[in-house]
Amino acid sequence: MPYRWNDKTDVDEAIVVVMNTMDQNQEIKGWLTRTIQQAVNDSPPELSQYFFREIERHRPQALIYFQKPTY
Repeated sequence: MPYRWNDKTDVDEAIVVVMNTMDQNQEIKGWLTRTIQQAVNDSPPELSQYFFREIERHRPQALIYFQKPTY
Protein backbone atom coordinates (compact mmCIF):
# COMPACT_ATOMS: atom_id res chain seq x y z
CA MET A 1 0.00 0.00 0.00
CA PRO A 2 1.60 3.30 -1.03
CA TYR A 3 2.09 6.20 1.35
CA ARG A 4 0.49 8.39 -1.29
CA TRP A 5 -2.57 7.47 -3.29
CA ASN A 6 -2.33 8.08 -7.02
CA ASP A 7 -5.81 6.96 -8.02
CA LYS A 8 -9.03 5.49 -6.67
CA THR A 9 -7.67 1.95 -7.01
CA ASP A 10 -5.00 2.76 -4.41
CA VAL A 11 -7.69 4.12 -2.10
CA ASP A 12 -9.95 1.12 -2.70
CA GLU A 13 -7.11 -1.21 -1.71
CA ALA A 14 -6.67 0.68 1.57
CA ILE A 15 -10.41 0.52 2.22
CA VAL A 16 -10.43 -3.25 1.68
CA VAL A 17 -7.57 -3.65 4.15
CA VAL A 18 -9.49 -1.60 6.74
CA MET A 19 -12.67 -3.60 6.12
CA ASN A 20 -10.88 -6.94 6.34
CA THR A 21 -9.12 -5.92 9.54
CA MET A 22 -12.41 -4.94 11.13
CA ASP A 23 -14.11 -8.10 9.86
CA GLN A 24 -11.52 -10.07 11.83
CA ASN A 25 -12.41 -8.05 14.95
CA GLN A 26 -8.96 -6.54 15.06
CA GLU A 27 -8.10 -2.99 15.96
CA ILE A 28 -6.66 -0.74 13.33
CA LYS A 29 -3.39 0.37 14.86
CA GLY A 30 0.33 0.57 14.41
CA TRP A 31 1.69 0.41 10.88
CA LEU A 32 -1.77 0.35 9.30
CA THR A 33 -2.95 3.52 11.02
CA ARG A 34 0.32 5.31 10.26
CA THR A 35 0.37 4.21 6.63
CA ILE A 36 -3.20 5.24 5.90
CA GLN A 37 -2.89 8.52 7.78
CA GLN A 38 0.26 9.32 5.78
CA ALA A 39 -1.63 8.56 2.56
CA VAL A 40 -4.53 10.78 3.68
CA ASN A 41 -2.12 13.63 4.42
CA ASP A 42 0.05 13.32 1.30
CA SER A 43 -2.50 12.44 -1.38
CA PRO A 44 -4.58 14.77 -3.52
CA PRO A 45 -7.56 16.10 -1.55
CA GLU A 46 -10.10 14.42 -3.82
CA LEU A 47 -8.62 11.00 -3.04
CA SER A 48 -8.55 11.65 0.69
CA GLN A 49 -12.16 12.81 0.54
CA TYR A 50 -13.05 9.67 -1.42
CA PHE A 51 -11.39 7.55 1.28
CA PHE A 52 -13.48 9.14 4.03
CA ARG A 53 -16.71 8.92 2.03
CA GLU A 54 -16.19 5.23 1.35
CA ILE A 55 -15.08 4.38 4.90
CA GLU A 56 -18.11 6.20 6.25
CA ARG A 57 -20.30 4.23 3.85
CA HIS A 58 -18.81 0.77 4.48
CA ARG A 59 -17.22 0.88 7.97
CA PRO A 60 -18.15 4.10 9.76
CA GLN A 61 -16.82 2.71 13.04
CA ALA A 62 -13.31 2.86 11.51
CA LEU A 63 -13.41 6.64 11.27
CA ILE A 64 -12.17 6.97 14.86
CA TYR A 65 -8.76 5.69 13.75
CA PHE A 66 -8.10 8.42 11.19
CA GLN A 67 -7.91 12.18 11.22
CA LYS A 68 -9.92 13.86 8.52
CA PRO A 69 -8.01 16.84 7.09
CA THR A 70 -9.66 20.22 6.73
CA TYR A 71 -9.73 21.51 3.17
